[in-house]
Amino acid sequence: MTKFMLLYKGPATPMAEFTPEQTEEQMQAWGAWIGKVGNALVDVGTPFGARASAKADGGSRTPLDLNGYSIVEAADTKAAEALCDGHPFLADGRDVFSIEVYELVPM
Repeated sequence: MTKFMLLYKGPATPMAEFTPEQTEEQMQAWGAWIGKVGNALVDVGTPFGARASAKADGGSRTPLDLNGYSIVEAADTKAAEALCDGHPFLADGRDVFSIEVYELVPM
């Protein structure tokens, strides 16, 4: 099995801004997805906080709109992508959110 990083991309609302009801709803949705993925989930990950983007010339630019990650194991990229089915990050059905799937290549 190969490991894949799932990167959550889009204009997500920071968890600190959720109401208690929204937080509970999110936790239930994540719990359902985690249960569905089962042993394929290697690392549930975490949301990203403060961010920056450094450039070679010492300058900076606006960081990408990435919000967190998870790591899964799957046979191939297609199987890793299939694990995103029903993922709470995509639950609102709008095209402004995506999950980027990257194979983690052993060094």
